[in-house]
Amino acid sequence: MTRASLDKKPYDVASMFDAVAERYDLTNDVLSLGQDRRWRKEVARAVDARPGQRVLDLAAGTGTSSLPFALAGAFTVPCDFSLGMLREGRRKHGWLPLTAGDATRLPFKDGVFDAVTISFGLRNVQDTDAALAELFRVTRPGGRVVICEFSHPTWGPLRTVYEEYLMRALPPVARAVSSNPEAYVYLAESIQSWPDQPELARRLQKAGWSKVAWRNLSGGIVALHRGTRPKD
Repeated sequence: MTRASLDKKPYDVASMFDAVAERYDLTNDVLSLGQDRRWRKEVARAVDARPGQRVLDLAAGTGTSSLPFALAGAFTVPCDFSLGMLREGRRKHGWLPLTAGDATRLPFKDGVFDAVTISFGLRNVQDTDAALAELFRVTRPGGRVVICEFSHPTWGPLRTVYEEYLMRALPPVARAVSSNPEAYVYLAESIQSWPDQPELARRLQKAGWSKVAWRNLSGGIVALHRGTRPKD
């Protein structure tokens, strides 16, 4: 699966991530020019995990994104549907309770998490609205959602440069550092076709989330959306 226009079939997407699992963290660091570390720090601040809380990190991949929440003392569940990613995660972070799961049919009871988060994974889910509804379902009333996802730069010149990077510079860099460079062509196209910041906010509200807001990072290359599940 290499084209964003395909139907994001779960098996195909999972297979794609299985193929890049071994060097996934390194590749992301290189392709983002190190910015992914800053973005994940912003996610950790927004989630604000605390001892005694339960945090779901969806599309956690190898579990690296889950470390800040776990180290803050929260019981953290990294969840992903790529078995290859989970195997690599167990090799790197075997102490984490890595869990296999589909974002549209999460294997958790209603209202069990204080916070749910997903970074750079929502656009790869076949049904975005179903995933947002599932995140809502497993969050307790008063709990929060944090979504970090590639988005669209708000300044025209930056948007032009960024789109040129995605389609011209990213593929050759991916060929040099990734175990499956074709996957990153798909990822670049999926970024271009992803909804903008207001549209994702609207979808969060449609799923039931309140107090929805977003903050642009790196000029809108990435957007950090937040929301709260209303108390019953």
